[in-house]
Amino acid sequence: MIDDRDRLAATPAHDVALSCLEAGIEAATPERVLRESLSVDGSVLTVAESEYDLAAYDSVVVLGGGKAADVVARDLEAHLEGYVDRGLIVSTAPVETGTVETVEGSHPVPDRDSLDGARRVFQRAKGLGEGTLVLAPITGGGSALLALPAGEITLVDLQTTTEALVESGASIKEINAVRKHCSAIKGGGLARAAAPATVVGLLFSDVVGDDPGVIASGPTAPDETTYADALEILDRYDVTVPAAVREHLEAGMAGEREETPSDPGVLGHVDNHVLADAWTALAAARDAAREAGYEPLVLSSRVRGEATEAALSQLAIAEESGATATPVEPPAVLLSGGETTVTVMGNGDGGPNLEFALRVAVEQPDDVVCASVDTDGEDGGTEVAGAIVDGETLSNPQRGRAALLENDALSTLEASSAVIETGPTGTNVNDFRVFVIN
Repeated sequence: MIDDRDRLAATPAHDVALSCLEAGIEAATPERVLRESLSVDGSVLTVAESEYDLAAYDSVVVLGGGKAADVVARDLEAHLEGYVDRGLIVSTAPVETGTVETVEGSHPVPDRDSLDGARRVFQRAKGLGEGTLVLAPITGGGSALLALPAGEITLVDLQTTTEALVESGASIKEINAVRKHCSAIKGGGLARAAAPATVVGLLFSDVVGDDPGVIASGPTAPDETTYADALEILDRYDVTVPAAVREHLEAGMAGEREETPSDPGVLGHVDNHVLADAWTALAAARDAAREAGYEPLVLSSRVRGEATEAALSQLAIAEESGATATPVEPPAVLLSGGETTVTVMGNGDGGPNLEFALRVAVEQPDDVVCASVDTDGEDGGTEVAGAIVDGETLSNPQRGRAALLENDALSTLEASSAVIETGPTGTNVNDFRVFVIN
């Protein structure tokens, strides 16, 4: 799974860190997750603890989107053994499927393909009857991949707004609150279009708290946010957006546009199941650390805030453990998940996990190895998953500090041969960090 793994595993501690990453990502793959959370007995499909008699429906349709949604669709076809009649999924690098059509879109900024794919998914949802069962794989990345602007908002407007929000330092929950109110398919829009068909959301969470309304901006879930909330977020982070976007939101706040559905009763035909989340990966990594002879401690699955600040906080805990055996006695592994952010001030290349790792490397810690990756294999807008660092990664820590100011973690860590590359992993349960303390 990890390219050039032998070189990256320079010490036993590096090897343990990489093994924890691999175990966590593997546990969150759709193949593994569906095998553990979905079963078919005769014609009865069981998802978590809910049952659906496939024979009672006229047709079974798969509609959704996200970085891992295509892999979920492919594995659904295998599990359901011919019950799937048709479907359409939008993903970044679609895998080959049988019955379900997969099309390519763009992430993290939507493109024309994202718009066209989302429009086709939306159109296929409309007009379905009570005799249809819709299985909806929704995974991280779906906010950009299912891009269907509402009202007079254009694709360019949506692209500009997305870029500004991502660089503002706003949390993903706040970003998605704005996205939901600029979209016809998000914020319950897909599920509302599919009524009265039965909709079963199969969710892979890449957000802190696993709120179905936040995952991929909640195409199948009720929305607790409002147009007023979206405007307040833009103002709080001083985000400048195109006039069409602000006018659309202001019209919604004035009651001139329909609000996203907040009452779960409006989407009474929908069941949403979160099948995988940060804990899926963390639990597997914890087991891998224990098997390697290290005492594991999960700090949190809900880490958020600026990546560099989170890095210093977690490094401080690792150093404390090394010095005083508190809160865990070495040899130990600290684990965390969640989603950190980066307020972009420079013009470099990087992402939250690269900045997290670089901030740790700048401190040149003793007897600590840190690995930080995005479980989908792409950190921010880069094509690398993250990086693995220790106290000797940087020959010149001052250059590392300068790179952080320019948001240019990628080039610095590449020069130090510290980046982790996996390619698309087929899953997405957010940031995943490992500290190994000797």
